[in-house]
Amino acid sequence: MATIKIITVGTLKEKYLCDAVAEYEKRLSGFCKIENVNIKESKLPAEPSQGDIKRALDEEGKIILSHMSDRAYKIALCVEGKQFSSEELASKIEHAFSVSNEICLVIGSSHGLCDAVKNTADLRLSVSKLTFPHQLMRVILLESIYRAMNIIKGTKYHK
Repeated sequence: MATIKIITVGTLKEKYLCDAVAEYEKRLSGFCKIENVNIKESKLPAEPSQGDIKRALDEEGKIILSHMSDRAYKIALCVEGKQFSSEELASKIEHAFSVSNEICLVIGSSHGLCDAVKNTADLRLSVSKLTFPHQLMRVILLESIYRAMNIIKGTKYHK
């Protein structure tokens, strides 16, 4: 069975978001195996400098990269990424699974992702021009993947 690994920087605290993540993971289990890797966000001072932020992103990046399989098709969620319709995302996911049996998606901290992680990615994805809390982004990403898998399989979820 194909695997989707989601690497997320930061923890999911709110019960309603945890419940939503669990629901979409349950729905996705019919299509693929879901793995979650949660990485602790690097500590920053109250008023971080650009150097502080870069150091934190680099620290997080080393940990992220250690969890990414060389054989996985890697997707980094970042503001400069490409935006796709649901059908286009389904096509990208279908292509990714034709290249590898594992897709690895990365959601960075509130400060984003380091260049090393972005440069490793096979695809840079932006879900929206809007800004979302990264905890909510997990739910949005899982729903988007669930929708894409339904499009690929031809079910009626996507209307």
